[in-house]
Amino acid sequence: MFKIGNVEMKNRVVLAPMAGISNSAFRLTVKEFGAGLVCAEMISDKGIVSKNQKTMNMLYIDERENPLSLQIFGGEKDTLVEAARFVDKNTNADIIDINMGCPVPKITKCDAGAKWLLDPNKIYDMVSAVVEAVDKPVTVKMRMGWDEEHIYAVRNAQAVERAGGSAVSLHGRTRVQLYEGQANWDIIREVKQSINIPLIGNGDVNTPQDAKRMLEETGCDAVMIGRAALGNPWMIYQTVNYLETGVLLEEPTAREKIDVCILHLDRLIKLKSEYVAIREMRKHAAWYLKGIPGNGKVRNAVNECETREQLVSVLNSLVPETKEKEIQVG
Repeated sequence: MFKIGNVEMKNRVVLAPMAGISNSAFRLTVKEFGAGLVCAEMISDKGIVSKNQKTMNMLYIDERENPLSLQIFGGEKDTLVEAARFVDKNTNADIIDINMGCPVPKITKCDAGAKWLLDPNKIYDMVSAVVEAVDKPVTVKMRMGWDEEHIYAVRNAQAVERAGGSAVSLHGRTRVQLYEGQANWDIIREVKQSINIPLIGNGDVNTPQDAKRMLEETGCDAVMIGRAALGNPWMIYQTVNYLETGVLLEEPTAREKIDVCILHLDRLIKLKSEYVAIREMRKHAAWYLKGIPGNGKVRNAVNECETREQLVSVLNSLVPETKEKEIQVG
């Protein structure tokens, strides 16, 4: 168990905020596999301030997801504070997270995301303004630096703490690395030793054993799992169990994977309409099908699907020996 501000998590496994992925349908599905905290995908401060309909839809949280951290991004203090205030008063998020790690040029050229990593003073200024404006705990997700020449992770994390931030999530890669190369866990340990607020370690946690090793080697308070959970919420369940008992649970069967994929699909349809959900679900289905014998042909067929009926039929064709189980969709 660990705490961020006054928010208590039942374990030390956190689902990362992933752009274009971490909507309510995905988060709830992963939450049911035992994540102590789930994080929503980053949301534009300007989109919130202008009440853009697509942005407003992204603020939806199912109460079964809590505790939940909702992430905003922006490069200007006024709009960031206004957006944070709106999230604080109008959503049931437990934590407000500020994105300081997104490496994508369209974000960094607006002085948002990873661009902050170059300026500890800006971090202090922006975070303290948000902390003052809201009641919920404020956290920051950041990378270790902009590039190898500009690694200010310790100073940046200290600036967050000084500004009243309640926790830091640290991805052990630079902005330039994107998701390539190896994550640097030494910097996570260094940052943990330099601050008194909780630190969540992120980067290259691909197995339950990795999670345990990260906690032991860096001293971080929790581990954040991102890409390893795509199509594989069992990774969360296995990690929680392994950290608590030392026992490695079995991999899911093909049938279990298909059933959870269909559950995820139905939640996405409920959230976004059948037309949008089927198209979004194609990438998720490919992740769920990973490791199932004969999935190559089925993956191609998935990309042709236009309706729920077609997609469910294609998925079930991989495991025809048992009927689709009835799963209650919330």
